Amino acid sequence: MTQTEQTTQRIVPNIWCTRNAEEAGAFYTSVFENAEYRVEGRYPEEGLPDFQRDFAGLPVTVALTISGTRFTLINAGDEFHPNSSISFMLNFDPLLFDGSEEAARASLDRLWAALGEGGTALMPLGEYPFSRRYGWIQDRYGVSWQLMLTDPAGDPRPFIIPSLMFAGPVQNRASEAIDFYVSLFEDAAAGNRFPYGVQTGPASPDALMFGEFRIGEQWFSVMDSGVEQDVTFGCGVSLEVSCPDQAEIDRLWAALSTVPEAEACGWCADRFGVSWQIVPENIGELMERPGAYQKLMGMKKLIVADF
Repeated sequence: MTQTEQTTQRIVPNIWCTRNAEEAGAFYTSVFENAEYRVEGRYPEEGLPDFQRDFAGLPVTVALTISGTRFTLINAGDEFHPNSSISFMLNFDPLLFDGSEEAARASLDRLWAALGEGGTALMPLGEYPFSRRYGWIQDRYGVSWQLMLTDPAGDPRPFIIPSLMFAGPVQNRASEAIDFYVSLFEDAAAGNRFPYGVQTGPASPDALMFGEFRIGEQWFSVMDSGVEQDVTFGCGVSLEVSCPDQAEIDRLWAALSTVPEAEACGWCADRFGVSWQIVPENIGELMERPGAYQKLMGMKKLIVADF
């Protein structure tokens, strides 16, 4: 795969941070090239529920951009934590280093070392059948990254690709997920699918060792875990979709929300347990209206007119 700049992005990954979103934004900006962050919004000074009163005036979200890919860091309590069920694949293409694989490796190794400070290696950095240089690491904030030296002769892909791992209660459903997500969005399509071919741990022969799909120009990868896992999808990493109107909010909410007890403040969980935030495009403007935060806290599906 060769690497391309992210040009359009319909879906923004949100990462749950335990009272340290601004610190995390500064950290990622220091270790990634072409990265920047800013505080996007703050908790109100008054009117917060009891469990949030300590957050009065503190950042509520931090906007992070890495090589054109947007993230939102959520500054909240310790209710949820990221895990390896959703990770971020980083593609290091020698073509971006004047064709030098050595330079691409050096950049990969530098970032591996920086993300590894205070983190944990989930798959050691080394050579694998699918890449001459690859490693999977969980950083100090619990966020998982897959760093891979990519083949410049392959199809172009962005530097950052969200990757969904299907394990535990949703083991062997990665291919189903591709078809479901592609059906929900305009200008979406499935990409490559590579099955295991033989029983591999909990993965059946027709389960996916690797699969991919795109929504617009934004790519995602999926896999069925080949080993037993003690993690699955949750609120630690959620996927935010900005909608142009209430009709689109209603359509996506009806298709995605399958766990009524998970519905809150525009959040819902789909049939696989993946967390989504379905929000209006002008949510920033809506949140500036008097009493908006209190109204948001009382909603499940967001109703624009009620702001």
